[in-house]
Amino acid sequence: MYGYIFRRLLLAIPVLIGVSILVFAIIRFIPGDPARAIAGVHASPQYIEQVRRDLLLDEGLHVQYYVYLTNLLQGDMGRSTFTGRPVTTELMARFPNTLVLASAAMVIAIIVGMSAGIVSATRRYSLFDNASMLFALFGVAAPVFWLGIMFQLLFSVHLGWFPSGGIGTWKHLVLPALTLGLATTALIARITRSSMLDVLGQDYITTARSKGLVERVVVYKHALKNALIPVVTVMGLQFGTLLGGAVLTETVFSWPGVGRLMVDSILARDYPVVQGAVLLLAVFFVLINLVVDVIYAFLDPRISYGNREVE
Repeated sequence: MYGYIFRRLLLAIPVLIGVSILVFAIIRFIPGDPARAIAGVHASPQYIEQVRRDLLLDEGLHVQYYVYLTNLLQGDMGRSTFTGRPVTTELMARFPNTLVLASAAMVIAIIVGMSAGIVSATRRYSLFDNASMLFALFGVAAPVFWLGIMFQLLFSVHLGWFPSGGIGTWKHLVLPALTLGLATTALIARITRSSMLDVLGQDYITTARSKGLVERVVVYKHALKNALIPVVTVMGLQFGTLLGGAVLTETVFSWPGVGRLMVDSILARDYPVVQGAVLLLAVFFVLINLVVDVIYAFLDPRISYGNREVE
């Protein structure tokens, strides 16, 4: 197990280097003069040239990337060209907010999605099954920004139950978490239902029922554990997606997270912050997938981490 984790961490290094190269290149291919955008429209040509030299924009891309990678390996992500603060400081001030929002959305998705999927599988083609699958279809199809605005109109403007934006108390977290977690809730519900139906049709489930076991024991002790592997896979991938995909939700609800920071930084041509934010999210995505693979071994003893990753 430890050897497998070590190999996966080693494999993550080229992945993160590849991410850094792609982000570095894509940002610099954006049309326009970044030095002029950073200096301001009324800046003198001399000051613009000074900004260009300070940011090494007058050097080749390979030189710029070499300097960036060298500093990164030393733990230096650079400084924000907009605020002048270290990129690490900017990210650490925002990332906990994104982590809280994504975690709350994931908790809602797991509780509601798995419950709906289990009940739908055990009551196949019932009214609840049809209603929950219709809800799942709506959750996947509804645009996040539209859903957030609708929640604001209903729960903030008309009912006054929750604030329409900002951060502070737990009430500020409810609407953004619901908005962000609805699509994941729908996806987990569908995957749980499909996986449970597949397991409930297996011979060992029929044998367990023939022994006279209570249906609750059959479903939650025998069927659910064996149905969890595809569900856990989706949970891991979706949690990484929630961390990186909270841009619209954070913008609609004025939530001060990494997603909103990235949008502001892109508009301000703040290259170091954008690069640092994407790299931070990539690191967490890789770690989340590693954790999911390790959880597999606890859910299914047939999975081993020997010479091959998964047998």
